[in-house]
Amino acid sequence: MALINPYINFNGNAEEAFNFYKSVFGGEFAKIMRLKDISSPEFPVAENEVNKIMLIALPIGKNILMGNDVPESMGQVNENENRSKISVSAESREEADRLFNGLSAGGNIEVPIGDSPWGSYFGMFRDKFGIEWMVDFDPNYNGKI
Repeated sequence: MALINPYINFNGNAEEAFNFYKSVFGGEFAKIMRLKDISSPEFPVAENEVNKIMLIALPIGKNILMGNDVPESMGQVNENENRSKISVSAESREEADRLFNGLSAGGNIEVPIGDSPWGSYFGMFRDKFGIEWMVDFDPNYNGKI
């Protein structure tokens, strides 16, 4: 079965964001590439961008959260726009609370975590980097939507 791996763009703080995500989810980065790693005469990288992230990948369960810094030459990412939400399905209420509380620290809670009208334990927020998350624990989830 195919997996969906979210990929998010940042304006120069991808490494900071991913270190924060790693502190909540745990694990180790599967890959970190910087713009200097792909610099060539065909693709020159400005000196002020050589240490920005070209690709960073954090395995989370069977999925991988990936991201990068958008080079200044490509324009800024609008961090207040809707960039899509990352949905995390927790295996317990305790895990849902831990992930919700950890990831929402310093961010803006849109829906406090709690029992939802549809029968799951659910919360939604924008983290301190502007990324939108949904955390859900459904005790009746059987692996199918």
